[in-house]
Formats: sequence, structure tokens, C-alpha cells
Amino acid sequence: MPELPEVETVARDLRGAVVGRQVMSLQLGHPKVLRFPVPEVFAAVLPGQRVEAVNRRGKFIFCALDSGEDLVFHLGMTGHLLVCASQTPPAPHTHLRALLDDGRELRYDDARRFGRILLGPRSTLEDSRVLPALGVEPLSEDFTPGSLDTWLRSTTRSLKAALLDQRGVAGLGNIYVDEACHLAGVRPTRRCNTLTRAQRAALHAAIPAVLRTAIGNRGSSIDDYRDLWNAKGSNQERLQVYGRGGRPCMRCGVLLRQTTSAGRTTVYCPACQR
Repeated sequence: MPELPEVETVARDLRGAVVGRQVMSLQLGHPKVLRFPVPEVFAAVLPGQRVEAVNRRGKFIFCALDSGEDLVFHLGMTGHLLVCASQTPPAPHTHLRALLDDGRELRYDDARRFGRILLGPRSTLEDSRVLPALGVEPLSEDFTPGSLDTWLRSTTRSLKAALLDQRGVAGLGNIYVDEACHLAGVRPTRRCNTLTRAQRAALHAAIPAVLRTAIGNRGSSIDDYRDLWNAKGSNQERLQVYGRGGRPCMRCGVLLRQTTSAGRTTVYCPACQR
């Protein structure tokens, strides 16, 4: 699933590609990805609107429209946004084609259809619960040692489970939780209430560090992720633990262990992460 660095990469590219552009017409595919409103209303409301801004919140991309509404994308497991010439043959499982006023199309394809597209005022989307409550942004000034302490000290769950919960820190997923825990020297299977102040401080520094590195490398293309131009990121080449269970730790040489935590495959170094 695309996580914060991948979604941020797409949002930044999308900002340069569609801000100022007007949606002229729509073609819609499978209705399952249109979570709000119903397809008939969606198709009637979006054409004619102009994109004023593009921003990210957690793993969601918000395209602010001149009507005051937001066109929102969540990429799910296999969702992919693309801006291309209108004559380009559509990818399989393309569920939205929005013709822009410069002749290009904004497209969304999603083979597994776990992603979602929303349209409406943000308050309406929140009240309708199609847009979930999200925690602090880990790359913002609001992500302080105190905010992370408050979240981690409020639960006895494993660290992995707490950091995957979007109500605490928005945008983290399996890849970057494992990477941040390794950088901080903390085992992701630890119970949050057993962490020391120094360990929580190390996590507070490690989380934005691994995210910024991944953004700089345009994300990790491990399975399906591609950017707005259908190109792979390169951060998968820099991952220290994720997907490397049974291989030597790049820091100390001890074999990495793989287990399951919070229902997710989890990799850590038994020597570096005590």
C-alpha cells in the first residue's frame, strides 16, 4: 500500500500538473471506488470545476476545487493516479478519466479496488464518516516529542500496532514503521507502556527522518506503486529492514528476524533493536 512518502510524491507531482486546470468531462468505471457521493451526483457535480490546490493529509490526496469542495483520492493497495495525453490507451481497471482543459486526462486505475474517491466539502465528508479521523502529521510542527509521548503512553498495544493506527500518527504504514523502529533502535514488538523516554525520543527523531529520505527518493516501489508519470521510486534500494527478514543487518551483520505483529509481517534486528 502506498504510504506517506509515496502519496506525498504523487501529491507534489499532481500539484504541478493540475492546479489551475478545469475538468471538462468525465468517464467513470466501476462504481465501487466512488465512495461519496453516488456516481450520478459525482458525474454531474465535478465537470466545470477548477482545481485550486493539491495537498496531502495522511495517505489521502486532496484536490481543492473552486466550488469549495474537495476531490479526494486514497490509493488503497493498488490505486494509481496518472496524468497523460487523452489519446493514451487506458490502463486496465481504469475507473476515472477526467478530461482537463489543456487536453490531458487525469486518470485513476485500481486493480483491487481498495482505494476510494470522494467529492464534497471536507466537513460533509467527515460528518458522513467516509473520511476518517486522522492523527498528527509526522512532518509538521505539530509532531512534537510531547504529541508522540501522549499517543504511545495511552496504550499497552505493541509499538507496531500503535504506529499503524492512523488516529495517532497519520500516514505511516508497514514499510516505514519497520524502518523507523530500526533507525531508533527499538523493537516494533515492544509494548508501548514499556518504552523509556529515550526510546520515545529516538522514535520521534527517526520517524520524520525515514519519511524525508523516502520522499527524496520518490517513494518505495516494492509492488504496485508508481508515481504520477508511471515511473518507479528508488527508496526500496535503501530500505534497511523491510522485506529483508533472514538477511544480515546492514548495521551490525546479525541476521534480521521476521515475525508477525499487529497482523503485519515485521522485520527487526535482534541486536540493534533491544
